Amino acid sequence: MSDHQHFINAAVRMSQQGMRNNEGGPFGCVIVKDGEIVGKGNNRVLADNDPTAHAEVVAIRDACKNLHTFQLTGCDVYTSCEPCPMCMGAIYWARPRAVYYANTRQQAAAIGFDDEVVYTELQKEITDRSIPMHCIISEEAVAVFKEWEERGNKHLY
Repeated sequence: MSDHQHFINAAVRMSQQGMRNNEGGPFGCVIVKDGEIVGKGNNRVLADNDPTAHAEVVAIRDACKNLHTFQLTGCDVYTSCEPCPMCMGAIYWARPRAVYYANTRQQAAAIGFDDEVVYTELQKEITDRSIPMHCIISEEAVAVFKEWEERGNKHLY
């Protein structure tokens, strides 16, 4: 068995465990660095009453905590299903080396986890989205950004 298959199977086992424990949907994820699992997670939306507690987000948080960093440089993400748009955003912010997945988003949609509405909404202009978004001009907000811009000891990420 290849290393890739080994780690995909670990992610799938996480998905099964979380599903059987009624923690959330059938999704699991492990994060690997130098051949070792450094973070793991399963979908915990129901267990935590948290719509952001998807397997990949849980695993990213776990890996970053364990590695004492906010980026996953040199890490690989193995997930039981193609990541949803929210998880892809988190993955891009974490900057791993690669993502490997088992089930596709079409397979997820077929069992009731359809992210198509999010993909569609993200392509629309802000004014055309189904959840209204309103910009409120704030001088205080501008001042905070200005302070950040002028800050000498900032840590960019």
